[in-house]
Amino acid sequence: MRYTPVAVALSLVLAVNGSMGSARTGDPVDPRATALLDAGRSQLTAGNVNAATDSLESALTVDPANAAILIALGDASRQAGLQGKAIHYYRDVLDREPNNLAAIAGEGAALAEKGATDKARASLARLEGLCGRTCPETAIVSKALASGPVKVAAEATKPDQAVQTN
Repeated sequence: MRYTPVAVALSLVLAVNGSMGSARTGDPVDPRATALLDAGRSQLTAGNVNAATDSLESALTVDPANAAILIALGDASRQAGLQGKAIHYYRDVLDREPNNLAAIAGEGAALAEKGATDKARASLARLEGLCGRTCPETAIVSKALASGPVKVAAEATKPDQAVQTN
């Protein structure tokens, strides 16, 4: 009974110190990762998807927790026609930051391009709830829904006709 006030005071001190340690905003961004991210974005803007992917994957090895790198990798995958891989990158960001507008928009656009219009509309509704109908992220998903699924050329999926004997 006589140790109760001391125990309460000690537990308060430990609770405050413990919560201050978890309130950290994160480690500073590595300048090498920033340089590789900028290079990847400029290569993606120029239309060089393979070089952009290489730069962005290098940036990801330097800073694996950087959401901007994962979103840029998702954008590069979408541009390469790999919507499933893009969705994976966007969902990785959404697991860490559930209200990341760029990740929600990228995932919604990739879903629309893949043909999953119901899920894309759910992403659009979520974006409209978070930022309204006029934000740029909402426009990205709306445009992808209006465009419809991405069509793959028949030549890209045609099997090789050569028959080999064993």
